Amino acid sequence: MLPFENKKIGFGVTGSHCTLEEAIPYMKDLREKGADVYPIITPTVLKTDSKFGAAEKWLKEIKTASGKDDVADSIVKTEPFGPKYPLDAMLIAPMTGNSISRFANAITDSPVLMAAKATLRNSSPVVLAISTNDALGLNGGNIMKLMNAKNIYFVPFGQDNPAGKPTSLVARMEDIEPTLEEALSGRQYQPVIVENFNK
Repeated sequence: MLPFENKKIGFGVTGSHCTLEEAIPYMKDLREKGADVYPIITPTVLKTDSKFGAAEKWLKEIKTASGKDDVADSIVKTEPFGPKYPLDAMLIAPMTGNSISRFANAITDSPVLMAAKATLRNSSPVVLAISTNDALGLNGGNIMKLMNAKNIYFVPFGQDNPAGKPTSLVARMEDIEPTLEEALSGRQYQPVIVENFNK
């Protein structure tokens, strides 16, 4: 049996553009391991062109990796993930500092955060793969708040550039799948804090 067979997994993508290339292929990996993947994106991902690629390019890659032509890019599209079409788990990879701070303070103003809120409402796990320059700065308190919340789990993370960006933390994306597996069983994959000098 495949590890995620018959599991409906929401895959939220927020605007850490430097991490998109690393995170998006895990949509395909999860599909190959049995998951039905539902891509959900923030307006930043939908509309922002950056030095890491045009928004249109990323949208195309998300559709290809997820196997879905319809991407949830509005709050209206994500509301049914509550009681009507519940997800077995919600993954957000990457998750920016902006989305971390909003999620920790119950601000639901993007499709990704609406899907996460809906998943928690159903007592199902939400897994966060963070990518933020202020994790060891002002956002540190928000991360700790989420770490103590019920049904919220973290992909192991570490400092990606301690000398150049001493407050930055990025998830170790290769740990997405084991973290999801553990979260579906109600456990946090360990260790949470790892070395990640990858930039």
